[in-house]
Amino acid sequence: MNVNILFLIFQLCVLIFSVMIHEISHGFVAEKLGDPTARLAGRLTLNPLRHIDLFGSIILPLVLFLGHSPVVLGWAKPVPYNPFNLRKDFKYGPLKVALAGPISNILILLILGGGARIAFSYLSPALVSLFAFVAFLNVSLAVFNLLPIPPLDGSKILPLLFPKIAFNIERFGFYGIFFVFIFLMFFSKVIAVITTYIFVLVSGPQVATHMFQFFNTLSR
Repeated sequence: MNVNILFLIFQLCVLIFSVMIHEISHGFVAEKLGDPTARLAGRLTLNPLRHIDLFGSIILPLVLFLGHSPVVLGWAKPVPYNPFNLRKDFKYGPLKVALAGPISNILILLILGGGARIAFSYLSPALVSLFAFVAFLNVSLAVFNLLPIPPLDGSKILPLLFPKIAFNIERFGFYGIFFVFIFLMFFSKVIAVITTYIFVLVSGPQVATHMFQFFNTLSR
């Protein structure tokens, strides 16, 4: 099988796993705060079929990959939750639920990126690069999801912090997906620069250099 196809499949698998953990984290925190909506909807599961979004999990990543974007990003189906059920923390509960997804991606970054940094001298460069790539994609997802554009988490976090702009963000509604696509087409390098800085900070310059060289070789 063509190496480019294998690389694409690998990226899609890592992406789907990462966005799945992201969404489960939203539902898990909501459950802990008193809202069983995600569990009752069958979304607190590791079955990827319950989470895959046709556009966000398949079409968008394919378009970015084929367009040679510096980052391949996407999302899963949003986990449903009812803020009125967050009886354990009505005030900050919605903020905690919204932050749970990006925080899960940052934790994966810290575990695998930090692990790759420690294991760099003991494991093969290829294996370290695979771990590092998972870390890199997850920090990309964290940065990406904090954009204040629906349906991303940033569109839910900012109104909680700045209620006066809530209406201006929410009125985008479904059309926010198109704004996300446009942003990625023209400003994906901004996400790539921020992502790379954070990634190098955690994994170290040696791991980052080997990872980029390894995957640049595969993608030729």
